[in-house]
Amino acid sequence: MTTSTFPASLHGKTLRWTFKDGPTKGMKFEHIFEKDGKVTWRSAGPDAKDHHDSASAAVKVSDDVHVVSYLSKESGYTLTVALNLKTGTATGFASNGKDWVQQSGSFEVLGAKG
Repeated sequence: MTTSTFPASLHGKTLRWTFKDGPTKGMKFEHIFEKDGKVTWRSAGPDAKDHHDSASAAVKVSDDVHVVSYLSKESGYTLTVALNLKTGTATGFASNGKDWVQQSGSFEVLGAKG
């Protein structure tokens, strides 16, 4: 598995995003981006379970745009999302061995870990 560090602008940040279409339409997910390149994600609700995925990467495309990608060990899906930090918009692609879907939505930065 490959892991790269995230751009400093994402280190320790928690982002909550919601897609307005696709199989996760309307669901909120929180993602924490660690300095070492690992991502922890969970649904944003009570009794949410953390999912730790180490096969991940992110690149800073411009001051306002980052692309994040990770493989979920549990579902077998890879999620790749372009995040526009200026507008709060997210456009992503989820795929596994047989399904592919494009999703769009929005996100907010909840803060950084202490």
